[in-house]
Amino acid sequence: MEAFQGVGVALITPFDEKGNLDEKALKKVLKHILQGVDYLVLLGTTSEAPTLTLEEKKQILTIAAELNTEKKPVVVGIGGNNTKKVCEELEYFQKHFSFDGVLSVCPYYNKPNQKGLEAHFATIAQNSDKPIILYNVPGRTSSNLLPETVLNLAHRFKNIVAIKEASGNIEQGIRILLDKPDHFEVLSGDDGLSLAQIAVGYKGVISVIANAFPVTFTRCIRFALENQWEEARKIFMELYPFIPLLFQEGNPTGVKALLHLLLKTPMYLRLPLVRASEALQQQLRQQLETISYSN
Repeated sequence: MEAFQGVGVALITPFDEKGNLDEKALKKVLKHILQGVDYLVLLGTTSEAPTLTLEEKKQILTIAAELNTEKKPVVVGIGGNNTKKVCEELEYFQKHFSFDGVLSVCPYYNKPNQKGLEAHFATIAQNSDKPIILYNVPGRTSSNLLPETVLNLAHRFKNIVAIKEASGNIEQGIRILLDKPDHFEVLSGDDGLSLAQIAVGYKGVISVIANAFPVTFTRCIRFALENQWEEARKIFMELYPFIPLLFQEGNPTGVKALLHLLLKTPMYLRLPLVRASEALQQQLRQQLETISYSN
């Protein structure tokens, strides 16, 4: 399996009651997910990256490297709405850490047009020693990286190797698949759509639910990639009811609450995010009683 196919987990960042990085809980979650997933995605949206200091980011990368004894591929989230700053951060991490790829989100708030988006990612590609996964998530960024722009970038740069497509529009991915170069793949950014997207040619998913069910969800996605659809559907339909719950009060609120139930790790988030309500926690407890999978 290629480096960024299958299941990549968008790792959470556990915090203690004082709001500090909880290293003990982080190690517990990493050991849990490394049992099953194909690769790690660190410092992405689910990690609450905008609230992390540089020192905390360095701690997370260091701890992940120590525990990743099987040397599973590691993707690091390095993106933002200031192209120069993104390139500076990229240079720093490339110099000081060993990793296998970069996940770079579309610029948010500035609302660039397609020419601006293409110029932004072209500049990052020209400054990167690592393969780049574009990250299109219009619900968070207010900008939609259109298929034509994605294809322009993919054909121009060999080190732009994939897109995490989280627009919720399967057709966008299909349009990319029709004209993509051989070195480029489309990955799902939506757990709930992942099986349908794999059916049309996506090569896997960068997942939130895999924090909680790394072995089981990875088995599901591998079945799908191997065209064993009956087995894939059986697992997917049992896990699916968790997915809307995980996003009901925002991400990573839901998955932190689920991990608290499974691993006793803390549910604390950093403002402006807040912990899951009692109602959501109860819904997750009830859903756990219905499934046959423990991991």
